Amino acid sequence: MIHFDKIVEPPEFDERARKPGLKWLEENPDKRPKNYWSPFKPDLSDGFGRLCAYSVMFEPVGTIDHYISVSRNKMLAYEWSNYRFASAWLNSSKKAEDDKILDPFEVQDDWFAILLPSLQLIVTNHIPDEYREKAEYTVKRLRLRDDERIIRQRREWYRMYRDGEVNLEGLKKKAPLIARAIEKTNGNQEHWQ
Repeated sequence: MIHFDKIVEPPEFDERARKPGLKWLEENPDKRPKNYWSPFKPDLSDGFGRLCAYSVMFEPVGTIDHYISVSRNKMLAYEWSNYRFASAWLNSSKKAEDDKILDPFEVQDDWFAILLPSLQLIVTNHIPDEYREKAEYTVKRLRLRDDERIIRQRREWYRMYRDGEVNLEGLKKKAPLIARAIEKTNGNQEHWQ
């Protein structure tokens, strides 16, 4: 995981999602919130640089993840600040464990690293003690360390870099943790933006 800045709420979100959503909840308190948020997925995706907030790799489709799940707090279903852009399978892996999952807006860039050549994700020594347990749980719950689905994606980005199909600058945009691992391996210890 890497740090993501909070995404500016689209100007039409309040009128097209929040207000009708809250009205719908008022009229249907026992039902799952109606999906008024999907039309804003492109805005969220763009805000995350088309990267999954958890795998930190290019996500061409993705979903809107309610960081605090609808099952835990329906009132946050229509709050822009509660949305993260995520791969569908990672979003569904969270379930109602959101209070134990590290928020991508809290993460700092040096808290996680990819090891080469294994492509496994680790929690680094840079993470403050108060976040370590949550970080370890996030990696385990979302299977970010070494799940075959994640490793296959990382392996392909790494292969494309090695074969010259994508340069390091391109990799920084599509799989930044892998780019950082390559820089570290190549002896460039500078922290890149």
